[in-house]
Amino acid sequence: MKQLCTKLCLLMTTVITSTFAAPRIHFEVSFSEPQAHYAEIKMEISDIRKDYVDVKMPVWTPGSYLVREYSKNVESFEACDENGAQLPVTKINKNTWRISSDKRSQVVVNYRVYGFEVSVRTNFIDDAHAFLSPAATFMYVDGMINHPVDVTIIPHPSWSKISTGLEPVSGRPNTYHAADFDILFDSPIEIGNQDVFTFEAAGVLHEIAMVGGGNYDRERLKKDGAKIVEEATRIFGVNPNKRYVFIVHNYQSGGGGLEHLNSTVLGASRNGYQNERSYLSFLGLVAHEYFHLWHVKRLRPIELGPFNYDAENYTTALWIMEGFTAYFDNLLLRRCGFLNESSYLQALANDVNTVENRAGNRLQPVALASFDAWIKYYRPDENSANTSVSYYNKGALLAMMLDLKILAATQGQQRLDDVLKAAYEEFYVKKKRGFEEHEFQALIERVTGVSVDELFHAAHTVEPLDYNHYLNAVGYELVDYNKGRELPELGMTTTASDGRIIVTGVSRGTGAWNGGINVRDELIAINGERLDVNGRELNRVMQTAAIGDTLNIMVARDGKIRELNVVLGRDTKGAFSIVPLQNATPEQARLGKIWLSLE
Repeated sequence: MKQLCTKLCLLMTTVITSTFAAPRIHFEVSFSEPQAHYAEIKMEISDIRKDYVDVKMPVWTPGSYLVREYSKNVESFEACDENGAQLPVTKINKNTWRISSDKRSQVVVNYRVYGFEVSVRTNFIDDAHAFLSPAATFMYVDGMINHPVDVTIIPHPSWSKISTGLEPVSGRPNTYHAADFDILFDSPIEIGNQDVFTFEAAGVLHEIAMVGGGNYDRERLKKDGAKIVEEATRIFGVNPNKRYVFIVHNYQSGGGGLEHLNSTVLGASRNGYQNERSYLSFLGLVAHEYFHLWHVKRLRPIELGPFNYDAENYTTALWIMEGFTAYFDNLLLRRCGFLNESSYLQALANDVNTVENRAGNRLQPVALASFDAWIKYYRPDENSANTSVSYYNKGALLAMMLDLKILAATQGQQRLDDVLKAAYEEFYVKKKRGFEEHEFQALIERVTGVSVDELFHAAHTVEPLDYNHYLNAVGYELVDYNKGRELPELGMTTTASDGRIIVTGVSRGTGAWNGGINVRDELIAINGERLDVNGRELNRVMQTAAIGDTLNIMVARDGKIRELNVVLGRDTKGAFSIVPLQNATPEQARLGKIWLSLE
């Protein structure tokens, strides 16, 4: 009797399970016209059984804070049931399609995606390869972001390789699994004939997929990549991945990168690997994006996950996330031995020059630059330098000052590394959530015993930064080689175009700004002398001019000739460098060596 009951229970469980089967979502991606830059997407949605199903395309991709309207590249959207019968579809807003499914057991969606934009965050498809940014490719069922999903790739017959951080499904060729759509959207896919090689570091298998050729040295990339991985892992004490993928797009001239959970996409110049300066820049990009696998992808502000893929996700903390990463990327190169002391200090000084010589630094706090990334950073215009500051550069400088303050206050026993390791453990490992900015500050102070209120305050104001207060403590100083110089400044930038001199920028508060020079003005003459396209006459005038002189400048604007009187002001731009502090104490020198990994 007991055995019969057990069999009946098992039978009932089987019936219930089949009747109420969990929904399944599967994509198939193919390429019938790659030369025309198209991918065909089939989306199979099984066992939802609703009156209607809404499928949505994200409007942005994490890590790139701009609404990109990926749905603009979708066409030929249609839906049918498991028997091939067409289902009514209504587009209810810019990125949502409503399918009248009438409780059918299966809905099959077919659509095409156009991709022909070269970047690390958008699709690019041609006859040589396909790069798929998942947020720009795959739709999700409304309300089912947390649902698992499978993706099958059918490469074009001329392509032989697939590179992605997605987990392969055993026994199903070219099929990959994501535990949810957040992971899918965070796993770019490269399909083509890329050169693939691997190395192991920090106990993790790393794959490098080189797209587009180049004069790179495989063995050097593996060796140098391993050094960066080991140094970055040493900071956090643990590497959370079993496998990591670098997808590198090599162009005639390229750059940029985008971080992902267990992969990154990088842009590079295909023939720049044998040039030491270009190669170091590439290694800096590798270090930056790899550092993000902890700092952004796991340790993050609370606003950056779970994501709303329909709209902007605002945070004031990108100065911490991108800024700290921009500080550690060069610091990692220094620790790996790729940068010597003077090169590293000059890289920091370059950030100072960028920040302090930008008029927008005196108008926009760096925390507000973070919040406004959606409308400003990714949409620069001719006036951006006058109105905004970069949370990368200024954030890096604030990170430097935090590092130096902690080093000095703890006599070299702790530094920013210790803070990040503790924050990773506190928020990602233990609390499994993002942090509020005030929580991050409180953690710094709890871990180090050092008050950092003035630096967090500085992130929310435009008050001048006292760099030397922090640099002097470790035996260095910032010097301005332009200090005390009295030179005239016109206050504009130009370019030569079709035999004409065109104004490309006007700096706030300068003579050109006050005198009415506009971007896109064509410069014709100055003080009655015709200007040559090489700028020799303009340079001659500026070399003999003095502060307070008035220049008569003739311009063509919208087809009309205008004469403007411009009064030259004083050049206020600095020329900054970081150098050893004269007469540094033994303690300052000791701390400086710890900072720069010189001992």
